[in-house]
Amino acid sequence: MATAELEKKAKEAFVDDDFEMAVDLYTQALDLEPKNADLYADRAQANIKIGSFTEAVSDANSAIELDPSMVKAYLRKGTACLKLEEYQTAKVAFTAGLALANGDSRFLKLIKECDERIAEEANDVTKKAVPNASQTTTSPSGVTGESAKGGTNDLSCQSQELVQKKPKFRHDYYNTSAELVLSIFAKGIPRENVHVDFGEQILSVSIDIPGEETYYLQPRLFGKIIPEKCKYSVLSTKIEIHLSKAEAIAWPSLEYSKDKVPQMINAQSAVKTGRPSYPSSKNKVGWDVLEAEIKKEEKDEKLEGDAALNKLFRDIYQGADEDMRRAMCKSFVESNGTVLSTNWKDVGSKKVEGSPPDGMEVKKWEY
Repeated sequence: MATAELEKKAKEAFVDDDFEMAVDLYTQALDLEPKNADLYADRAQANIKIGSFTEAVSDANSAIELDPSMVKAYLRKGTACLKLEEYQTAKVAFTAGLALANGDSRFLKLIKECDERIAEEANDVTKKAVPNASQTTTSPSGVTGESAKGGTNDLSCQSQELVQKKPKFRHDYYNTSAELVLSIFAKGIPRENVHVDFGEQILSVSIDIPGEETYYLQPRLFGKIIPEKCKYSVLSTKIEIHLSKAEAIAWPSLEYSKDKVPQMINAQSAVKTGRPSYPSSKNKVGWDVLEAEIKKEEKDEKLEGDAALNKLFRDIYQGADEDMRRAMCKSFVESNGTVLSTNWKDVGSKKVEGSPPDGMEVKKWEY
């Protein structure tokens, strides 16, 4: 079965609320076309619907890697991270999507929700730092709380449970030219149980949990760091590590790989000076020239198909006045993407009905 046919059937299954079938069909389509960013983004949405949030984050990351300008991929990554209570990572995804979506109100609302959750998380950490003595009771044998009431049998069962459970902590990261921020999503870990060491190109993280195997993360980093400038913090839901880069480059991965090439921030100046060029308030000429070159390349770029159409719409929107923008948004949303008008007088006072191509009908999609 061809990719297009599988994708069509997957979308039909999604509309029919058969999300597991949609995931399976998208997976089959990706086996045939593994570099299709849209398929990853759409499978992420289906995974969200069935509660597979970790898989949804992975799919969204794959879509972003293939197409960094895909707005829906950032929306779905942020949504999945929000469900996983990874509020900082969700906020980063929503903020990136907002920058691409020209102020879409959905992103603003979700970013606000992330800020509220992050504030609540910070308050919880503060409360836990001051324990209430009245909540802890110690038995003569040294067992605290309710465990003392249960006796040795309860303690034995609890110990066996702890041994059987092995820690499996997911980690994710994002990076700028100056630093890489790594998050290890381990909930409720005391700070004294977390050990982090920084080397020139090595990061060593170990998490001790009583009754369980110690968790280790010891990658050889993609690039060199400045150990004395690196830091980490232990939050209620994760461990956040800030790696200060020795060179102003964007790392394509956390771990070193000879097959991956770093992205230089300013390649021309790096060649002339023999070292990376850092942003400086004393010299902005190089950055202005680079920005002008990028804009010229974007303007001269020859696109085809949907990419060309999207660029046309984006150019129209950016050059439009307030009424034209309102008309474009209203007509596009109310018509389910089948009508795009720039005439506010025409669409402002009425609901814009869908106008599908001949031989097709409008269906309401759930997002």
